Amino acid sequence: MSICPDGTMSDTGAESQPEPMTNGLTADERAQYAEQGFLSPVTLMSPEEMADHRARLEAAEARLGPLHYKVKPYLLFSSPWELGHHPMLLDAVASLIGPDVLLWDSAYVIKEPHTEGRVSWHQDLTYWGLSSDAVVTAWVAIADATPENGCMMMLPGSHKQGRQRHLDTHADDNLLHRGQTLDLAIDESQAVMTPLKAGQASLHGGWTAHASQPNRSDTRRIGLTLQYVATSMRQLVGRRETATLVRGVDRFGHFEPEPKFDHDFDPAMSAYQAEVERLKREVYDTA
Repeated sequence: MSICPDGTMSDTGAESQPEPMTNGLTADERAQYAEQGFLSPVTLMSPEEMADHRARLEAAEARLGPLHYKVKPYLLFSSPWELGHHPMLLDAVASLIGPDVLLWDSAYVIKEPHTEGRVSWHQDLTYWGLSSDAVVTAWVAIADATPENGCMMMLPGSHKQGRQRHLDTHADDNLLHRGQTLDLAIDESQAVMTPLKAGQASLHGGWTAHASQPNRSDTRRIGLTLQYVATSMRQLVGRRETATLVRGVDRFGHFEPEPKFDHDFDPAMSAYQAEVERLKREVYDTA
């Protein structure tokens, strides 16, 4: 059972069993992910199919205002909800963290043309407050991500060293919440660019060091990040967080089940999302 935005109870918890996995990553792809700490690209749909999702995002931006880094947009309108439940994506994620999967977080990451916003070298798990590394981030390209517009760079094998010390810089041009930056020298000659066509995704783990440069191009760089965790995961910081079961069964109940998306721009869901975002910011400020 979960608490809906209007305070009523809804059956969206362990009883919910989405479609079972039918496909997944190959043994070679899983081995590559284990060795490198990331896998790219994974093709989910054609650029033409993704163009519809871009149009829906931009219509939502016209109505709601900027959506860059707005927490869990899948609570607000249908496009990110559909992408977060994409069967091929869930098959890939389940191949890496097991059959029982929660969608724990999500955000659009958008770099406008000719802007200075960048992402410093960092590891996600240093500021998420989670109990283990059973997490996969999918970076879904809504528009082409290229070296010119600031696609992600990964440092292969960096996840094997575990947690590294970070500094909070709060730099004006850093898109990260605290400007958190790895406190070590990075040999960028060893980094791998991960350009993506619209409709493709990359997958990376929570200890994989990654970064991106500013958008020097004439085009928007639009991505949707989706963070998936095994249902055994716990939040160790602050109040119990929320999540949506997207595959299998939640036998643990460590996260408050989120109400199921019903229709675009529901005022009750908007109020719920705002409270979820407030609590999420508390974690980011504390972890």
